[in-house]
Amino acid sequence: MNLEELLQGNSYPGRGIVVGQTLDDKAVFAYFIMGRSVNSRNRVFEEKGQDVFTKPFEGNLVVDPSLIIYRAVATMEDAIVVTNGDQTDTIIRGLKEGKDFSQALESREYEPDGPNYTPRISAILHFAPCFRYELSILKREGGLCVRPHWNYVPEAGTGHILHTYAHDDAIALPSFMGEPRKIALSGDAPSLAKRIWDALDGQNKIALVVRTIGLENRKTEQVVYNRNTR
Repeated sequence: MNLEELLQGNSYPGRGIVVGQTLDDKAVFAYFIMGRSVNSRNRVFEEKGQDVFTKPFEGNLVVDPSLIIYRAVATMEDAIVVTNGDQTDTIIRGLKEGKDFSQALESREYEPDGPNYTPRISAILHFAPCFRYELSILKREGGLCVRPHWNYVPEAGTGHILHTYAHDDAIALPSFMGEPRKIALSGDAPSLAKRIWDALDGQNKIALVVRTIGLENRKTEQVVYNRNTR
């Protein structure tokens, strides 16, 4: 699928993770956040070393930080974790305890923000012994938490996207359905970031981070977009 067309056709995919491999042998991930409420829109991405955090843009506008302020990207020696919530830290702790990605998420479930019950989406990029990636979603179905998990062997020029909501809805946002969408990937970090940012709905997009990592030399390039700037 064409990533830009997929995003342009959905005014509110919510929070989304893209992972894959470029044609020139670079691992790549992107993470974007969107928002409809004042509390959700009052955010920016902040880079701290190799990690990325969400933070309030205007401190006096924060209503409830529990589900909107977290470490979105955590960089380890041989892995990168990307999520839409504080399960980032749960995964890191689990990995350090010897658990695998899915085992580390067993103690977590969807967010308690009824009626939406926002799914928790997570990704991990492994770099040893070779590059591969996994995606996970924890979502509510029939009052229960279901835990689909996918493990991918990368294909050059392709990737997958997983986002929280199927589409916009005025009452309750329906959760993402099915498997992550397979997409074509091309370009360096700046060009991919611009294409994603331009494709996201102008009223709802809040922030975006895109990073490429050379599979031979681990050289990284990162681009961050924030709607809120001073």
